[in-house]
Amino acid sequence: MEAANSPDAPDQTVIGVVSDTHGLLRPEALKHLSDVERIIHAGDIGSPNVLEKLQTLAPVSAVRGNNDKGSWAEAIPESLLFEIRGHSIHVLHELAKIDMSPSAAGVAVVISGHSHKPEVEERDGVLFLNPGSLGPRRFRLPIALAKLYITDTAVRAEIIEIRLPH
Repeated sequence: MEAANSPDAPDQTVIGVVSDTHGLLRPEALKHLSDVERIIHAGDIGSPNVLEKLQTLAPVSAVRGNNDKGSWAEAIPESLLFEIRGHSIHVLHELAKIDMSPSAAGVAVVISGHSHKPEVEERDGVLFLNPGSLGPRRFRLPIALAKLYITDTAVRAEIIEIRLPH
């Protein structure tokens, strides 16, 4: 996969990627999502108002996490597979539960959450992205989200650590 254009390149689609909000949507995070064309939530949403608030910024695609319980969460799928600009994207909450070979299936990007650990890694030509957690801090892990920059020929991911006021 070749490197995508710079974040301010005009001919790219910018996608915001969040996970593990656990009912908490920080104002500091929202400003980083104000310029995206779509938002992907990789589970452990915590409450429907998180999705409602995100929906005011951009269309939202979300998967259900292991902590998303109750009638509001039942309609949310456990995984999603869709295409953006010719690149196949697979979203699920727990990477350990993936039930396919992404490279064999032609998937370009696998997005997951659950661990609260932000990570971008390429394996077998597939970009694996965990945006980290926007919810309550866990251990010493950062509060973070990610952006995907998608062109017709490439996909690039960027982790954005959220600095909280003291």
